[in-house]
Amino acid sequence: MRAAPESFAEALRRRGLAAPARLLLDAHRPLRPLLAETGVFLSPVLRPLLGHRYRAVQDLLEHDTTYDQLIESLDDAEHR
Repeated sequence: MRAAPESFAEALRRRGLAAPARLLLDAHRPLRPLLAETGVFLSPVLRPLLGHRYRAVQDLLEHDTTYDQLIESLDDAEHR
């Protein structure tokens, strides 16, 4: 199984959303800690909606390294 950032980037690329997602990730970087806390607060609602993907999404928001990996993966996806 591929790592979460790469699989998210691939899914966005297939849908033609790599560039808009890259833009939104850069624009919302200062809000990332707040978004992570909001994800924890809304976990009773988000877990049933996202299923097994909830943990991967929460990991992306909580850690700088995975957030940066997603951005790098989107950059790679744009250049394919």
